Amino acid sequence: MSRIRLILIPPSAALPASCLTLDAQGSVLTRGVVELGGPAPEPMRTVAVVPGADVLIRWLELPSGSPAQVAAAALHLLRDDLAAPAERLRAALGSAGERRLVAVVSHSLLQAWGDYLSSLGLRADVMIPDSLILPEPTEEGALSAAVFGADLALRGRELALSVQPDLAEAVAAGRVLDRIGRADEIERLLAAAALNPPINLLAGARRRVEADRRGWKRAGALAAALVVSPLILTLAAAGHDEWRARDAEHRAEAAARRAFPDIEANADAIAEATRRLTTAPPPGGATAAAAALFAAVESVEGAELDSLTADENGVRATVTYAAYQDLDALQQAMAEHGMSLTDESTVDDQGKVVSEVRVGGA
Repeated sequence: MSRIRLILIPPSAALPASCLTLDAQGSVLTRGVVELGGPAPEPMRTVAVVPGADVLIRWLELPSGSPAQVAAAALHLLRDDLAAPAERLRAALGSAGERRLVAVVSHSLLQAWGDYLSSLGLRADVMIPDSLILPEPTEEGALSAAVFGADLALRGRELALSVQPDLAEAVAAGRVLDRIGRADEIERLLAAAALNPPINLLAGARRRVEADRRGWKRAGALAAALVVSPLILTLAAAGHDEWRARDAEHRAEAAARRAFPDIEANADAIAEATRRLTTAPPPGGATAAAAALFAAVESVEGAELDSLTADENGVRATVTYAAYQDLDALQQAMAEHGMSLTDESTVDDQGKVVSEVRVGGA
């Protein structure tokens, strides 16, 4: 009977890795954890579920060709969404179809995950992003959702990603979240993915020679593993943070240039887009801006509207409030009306805070 080991890579290196052993039909034989210093795992096919927050997943129309050619075409099509040069990234491909599943991950993260598993005495045959474990929802306006580690995985029609739980509602954008919370249901989905992986981040990747960089692991030197693993995982965490920061910045810049195509190529697109948005006329004109500002001031205890002017330079106002954090409350209240409130100058005045502000588009 062939068996499969399924490993969930944890969000922190300090945590043990959850492990399921499955039979050929996907039934769970054992449940447990794998830890540093534990007994040597039995040889068997190993499937690792990795954090989906670190993997960019898209569905694309791709040309026919060899896997390498199709992967290169995918990276080219996604170039505006990527935070690193193509040579530092790997594009894994799902089954061929009208629109093909593509998952992009950095080589450094693949190596870090592989090194983490090696420190446990394991080597993955398959790596799957956790968001692709979930089923597509049956309804168009819904998203499947389940917690993996510290993130919430989301799956929709041609959509798969993992986010921090407090961002789920914003990402859902009004779609219903069909939350999967029962352990047995999640195990069933994990088993189905292990038996029939929707994608393999390792497919086609060149295997490194063990003696090249991990000879001590092949020799079974547990003491060295215990010393080196924290360093490996610290570097992996640093690479993870750098990847996510770059990815967020690159996405913001791409979005800014899509919104304002006339921004010069050598300009700071994010700063210019922010400037244009905050100086844009508020929706509904001066009357709507005044009404929203009056309502915002009324919602903050002790706040007062001292003056309001509207001219060719936009809508400006002077507001007085008790504490600096009250300005955040005013800005939040304006955001709920689809408007921004930009602080242009702030001074202390006899125990009160006085700000000159500009009302603009959100």
